[in-house]
This record gives sequence, structure tokens and C-alpha cells, in this order.
Amino acid sequence: MVSPARARGRQVNLVQALALLIAFLLIAGIGGVLTAGLVMPAVAGASVFADATTEVFTDLPTVLEELPLSQKSTVLANDGVTVLATFYDENRNVVPLDRIAPVMQAAVVATEDKRFYEHGGIDPTGMLRAAAKNTLTDELEGASTLTQQYVKNVLIEAAARNDDAAGVEAARETDSTAGISRKLREAKLAIALEQKYTKDEILGRYLNIAQFGASVYGVEAAAQLYFTKSAADLNYLEAATLAAVTKSPTRYDPVVNPELSQGRRNVVLGLMLGQKIITQAEYDAGILVPVANVADGGYLNIQATGLGCMAANAVASSGFFCDYVTKVIASDAAFGTDAEARQKLLYRGGLTITTTLDPRMQQIADDQVKAGIPVEDPSGVASAISVVEPGTGKIVAMAQNRIFNPTTSAGPRETSVNYNTDSAYGSSKGFPPGSTFKPFTLVQWLKEGHSLNEVIDATKMSYPMSEFNSPSCPNKFVGTYPFGNAEGGKGVMTVVEATKKSVNSAYIKMASEVDLCAIFTTAKSLGVHSPDGTDYKAYPANVIGSDSIAPLTMAAAFASFAANGTFCEPIAIIKVVDTTGAELPVPASNCREALEPRIAAAVTSGLSHVFEGTGKDVGALDRPSAGKTGTSSHNEHTWFVGYTPQLATAVWVGFAEGLIPVQNMTVNGTYIRNAYGSTLAGPTWKRFMNAASEGMPVVDFPAAGTNEVDGVKVGIPNVAGKSEADARAILRNAGFNVNTSPDQVPSTAPAGTVASTTPGSGARVAKGSVVTLVLSNGQPPAAAPADPAADPNTQGNNGKDPKKDG
Repeated sequence: MVSPARARGRQVNLVQALALLIAFLLIAGIGGVLTAGLVMPAVAGASVFADATTEVFTDLPTVLEELPLSQKSTVLANDGVTVLATFYDENRNVVPLDRIAPVMQAAVVATEDKRFYEHGGIDPTGMLRAAAKNTLTDELEGASTLTQQYVKNVLIEAAARNDDAAGVEAARETDSTAGISRKLREAKLAIALEQKYTKDEILGRYLNIAQFGASVYGVEAAAQLYFTKSAADLNYLEAATLAAVTKSPTRYDPVVNPELSQGRRNVVLGLMLGQKIITQAEYDAGILVPVANVADGGYLNIQATGLGCMAANAVASSGFFCDYVTKVIASDAAFGTDAEARQKLLYRGGLTITTTLDPRMQQIADDQVKAGIPVEDPSGVASAISVVEPGTGKIVAMAQNRIFNPTTSAGPRETSVNYNTDSAYGSSKGFPPGSTFKPFTLVQWLKEGHSLNEVIDATKMSYPMSEFNSPSCPNKFVGTYPFGNAEGGKGVMTVVEATKKSVNSAYIKMASEVDLCAIFTTAKSLGVHSPDGTDYKAYPANVIGSDSIAPLTMAAAFASFAANGTFCEPIAIIKVVDTTGAELPVPASNCREALEPRIAAAVTSGLSHVFEGTGKDVGALDRPSAGKTGTSSHNEHTWFVGYTPQLATAVWVGFAEGLIPVQNMTVNGTYIRNAYGSTLAGPTWKRFMNAASEGMPVVDFPAAGTNEVDGVKVGIPNVAGKSEADARAILRNAGFNVNTSPDQVPSTAPAGTVASTTPGSGARVAKGSVVTLVLSNGQPPAAAPADPAADPNTQGNNGKDPKKDG
């Protein structure tokens, strides 16, 4: 790039500049452009301005640094074809000259520089004429060759890329003094370029850099915009229209000013006729065709290139996903050293970004989330859905019942806030997941050797904080933790029953029997974190999902259960290719085993029973599936997160504005007294999963192991004759839960001590099973009645009295 100081050189006045130009052009005409362009000839020494002009001219650069042209970046769906959005500071697609129609090339040469193939970079006659006219009149006339125009565009492009407004203005200077200085600079650089490139190479570069309308650069992007075709397929009328634009890109833009465009086009057709590029018949026919849309008798077929993610709304409402992709690029070091560099890469780098989005699933997700709660529903309740592919981390769909609109004119149901993602990727602060967080406690329960059929006492509704065992981190909690059961149920039950009915008191009991902090460490290994990126807090209340989390985070975590314990970080980008065809590094899913497959299989087994409990109104899919309902304390936020082996989906429903109960209101035409996970979120999940899974093979989950289902069986210790307290301690230490029968029985054991247990001592049962103590009342057992069969006097008579039968 030419620095501003070198580009402008020494400041000269009008007379000096004109004298310098005249001297330059005289020698150019006599001695050839190469000599004139690279060294100031001796004639300048005869001038009264010899010293000044020679120094000024010598100070002008001879090397033009050409940076790669700014090109638009394109974001594609996972099929590599469906365009979601484009991003650009300059709408441009660079193509080689052999992909530009010859008639287009000829039209530009005829219009801009008919002696292009004859001169050496400058046109002395034209420059003298223009210099004199610009100096002596108020009119401005250009005499730049195509090579000089290319130089000017390179300087403008370089300054614009560096946000150098002064540099852009300097490259465009048109006042008398500065304009002549600019021409000198362009001329010297143009001559040097003619020694570096062939004419066709210069023409190709010009056709790719030039502005062909108010917001389009390069002939390929212009052909796509105005005619929905490649530059290779342009006809003479289309070529004339584009060649007409470059004189004043906004003034002659065929969309902005079709009448002015038509007049200028006819001038170009005349030039093409004069240079025998087209025939008289083509000229006569061409000037009669209006610059108008095809439907109005013209030949314009506008294919507007939507800028940014609002254009993605037209592709299955994928605007929110598109925005997520841009924020991944803006935040990831793989795309640049800082945010500014990453943004420039996106808007100027000409990237082709292939994403993970599945257009079919995205359409289903968008349809179903809006079928659950329409965008304009009077309730104002919001809903979002995130879908992740287990084993890969690919985000295949992301939708919500809102319209993506990042502008200040967004309507009441339009927003740029992405409810599915973390704060850094969509400005959402997440939502409390409620009971959908319970599976992470279930994971830790199983990891510590407990089982699904283990029986627990879920009676207590408050716990001293001291009861929460946290060997992996100091327990700093004090006081008492009270809670409620949002969906009912308490008492003695198996873990399967507790999961099926989503019993808070059961899961708090489970959390008190395992390492509390390890629950959250395990959850973290499955990608669980707060929306601000920090660790999810290891509080007892968070066992039942009190703090907020993003739907995408939940979908990715549950995908680990579906993938036999393999966690993959959610990814939105598959491949990024630059303008050279080179692939750039992209964020990796970093798939890794977070859980042993036996643990994942057991969790899935437990969650598959949810459809018999809190998910009964949702109902299981017509294929193996598992999931979990979730409801916050006062029905503010409700969830369903579930999966098959091929898809993991999280659905959230609530008010994004805050903790507003979804109670006693009509949503989508149905009165809802209290919303639960099975009320709105669950049916949306099921509708999506059924439709999205259509055509997929039916795949079974791995079976849960015997140890994880029933536990490791151990023998019941003999506690007969022990006090109730001692017996309880012995049995609990052996891993059993203990009850005491209300009825005492006769026994040889002292009154109040243990007479027996149910099951009996020595029986092998699952660890965690309930053993019932039967206490002695201190009375000896009644004597057993005599057995007549044992009396020798009755033998041989089958126990009958011989006196009666004799």
C-alpha cells in the first residue's frame, strides 16, 4: 500500500503542477511512456520550476502495493448450497477474466479507454486536453486510462480497508491543483504496472475492483445483482448497461436511477457500434429496450443480496442461528487476533462458511416452536428450541417464536436476543432449568455406586446444610434448606420412581448422600455452565435447577447421554474456505468421554420412565427416547429436554423478561392454570422429534447394566438382640435404609431389642434396599403344639385314634 505521504508527495501550486504535467506529457509523446514515467526528463530543467518539479516528480511512488480485494463472505447451511446470509463492506465476487463475457470486456474498453491495447499506461493527448480544460474552466473532464483507473481504485480500496477517510479522499481528489497531482501519481504508477502485467491481466483486475452500482463492486457481483446470472453469460445489452455505470456508480445505477441508466447505456451502445463491437441491427434493437424489470418489458432480474443475518430470516427463520455464527467468528481466535481483525475477515475476506444447520430440521423447529406458541400470541409467552446431534456436537436447528431483528426499529415481537444461547452469543441471561437439572445428580448417584432401584426416604422437606456431604470442596453453607415438591409426591420410593415423578425431596435426599460438589463437577464435564461462562454454582438449590442456564447448553449435555457418555462441545461451523480455496481452522467440538457408557446407559434407562410420570401427557415417541420435564418454583419457566440416539433437543417456555408465572392465562387458545414441563414445552418437543426423526433408522439405546439397575447385592447383617439404635447404625453402615415395624413380636430377645429383620439376616439384596426391624416385646414365643404324628402309639394308624376307628 502507498502511504499518504508518499502518495501525495510534496505540495505544489497549480502552476507548478501544470508545468510538471506538461513537461511529463511532452516527453511521453517524444520519448515514450516508459522513460517519461520513471524519470523526469531534462526538459523539466529548463523550466523556471526545475528544482521543485523534478523533486516532486522523483518523490512520486513507482510501486503499487495491491492487497487482496475485499470480497463478500457467504454463510451456507450444512448442504453447502443453501445460502443463509452474506456479509460485506463491498459486495464483490472476484473471478478470472475467462469467466467474464468477451462482450463485457469489449464494452468497458470501448467506453472507458478505446486505445487501451495501444498505449503504455497513459494517454498523453487525452491528459493534456483534460488538464487544460480542468485548469481553464469550471468543468471537470477525466482522461484516465483503464490502467490509471485501476490504480485509483487500488488506492481507494487500501485506504478504505484501513478506515482511512483522508486517504480515500486523497485518491479521489478532483480540484484543479490536487487533481493534477493525483493524475501524475496515477500516471507514474500506471506506467510501472504496464511493465508488470499484460493488458488482459490489467483489464481483469479492473473489472473485479471497479464499482458497478451504488452498492456493488466487480462485474460478477453486478451481473448477479442486476441480471441473476454470471458475468460469463452477459449479453451485449447487459454489458452496455454495466459499462455505463462506472462513470458515476450511484447516478447510473439501473435500480436507483433507471432513466439515467438507460440514457447512459444508449451512449455506450453507440460507442460499441462505432467500434464495431455490435451491429447496426443490435444497436437499433437495443436502444428500444427499457432499463426495467423483465415483467415491465425490460431485462433486469434483480437478485438482491441481503446483507447480514436478517436475510437469513427468509431461510426457515434462521436469523438467530446466523447471528450465533457471526458471534462465534467474532469471539474465536481462529479467525483473527482481535475482534476488529475477525470482523474485517468476515466482511472483507470473501469467506465461504459452511455451517451445521440442517435446513429441513430448521424448518421443522421453526414451525413447531411457533405452532406451540405463535409469534403474535396475546399471552406474550416466549419459547425456544435447540437441537444438537449426539456424538458430533453439531447444532442442526435453533429457533424461537420471535423474529430476528437487530435494528433499532424492531417491533414488539422482534428482537436480536437469542434465547437459546449464552450471553456472549446472543445477549440472553438464560433461564432456570428446574427439574431438567436432576439427571446430573442421577449421574453422580450412579457414579458413586448407587442404583436406579435403590430405595430412598423422600419424606423430609428441609435439611440442615450440614447434611450435604462435600468431600471435594469445603462445605461453607449454614442454616437450613427448605424446599417444596412442585409436582407432588414424597415418602419412601425407588430412584426410578423419584425420577419418573420428578420428586424434589427425593433428589435432595440423593444429593445429601453423595458428594454435592462432585454433582456439579460432573455436570461441568458435560458442558454445563452459567450463561455468563462461569461455573454453575454448587448450591443445594441448584440440584433442582434454581440458577439459569441456556437451552443450547442443556441440549448439548443431554446429547452426552444419547452418545453413550461422549460429550461434544456444540459447534455451528463445519468448514471455512478463503478466496484461495484454503481451509481456515474452525472451532472444534473436542468430543471426549465424559461418562462411562454404563453410567450413560443407566441414566437413559431412568429417564425413559419419565413418559410414565410427569411426561405422561407428552407421551413417548414411536422410537426409543428419553427425557426430563422441568418447572421452576412458580411455573415461570418450563422445559422439556429429551433425546433419541440421533437427536438431542431442549425446549424452553416462559417470559424472557423475568420471573413472570405462566399461571391463569390463555396461551395459544388454551387456558392454563399452572404451566408445567409437559404443558407446552413437552408437546413442542414431541412434535419436533417425531417430524425430524422421520426417515431415520430406529436405533435402540444400550441396555443398562444389572449393577446400575439393581445395585450390587450384599448380605444383610444379623442384628438380632441388638438395640434398635445399634441395629440401625450397623445396617446403615452396610448401605441399607432402615425402617422399624410398628408391631412388636414375642421373642427370646429382650424387650425393645431386635427380634428379626425383613428381609432376614443373610439374605443378599441390593445395596440401598430397605430393611425393616422387627422388635421384641419381651414375651417368649408360645410353645408349638404337639405333633400327633410323632406319638409312637399312633403309628400304623395314620394318626387316627384306634379306639374310634376300631
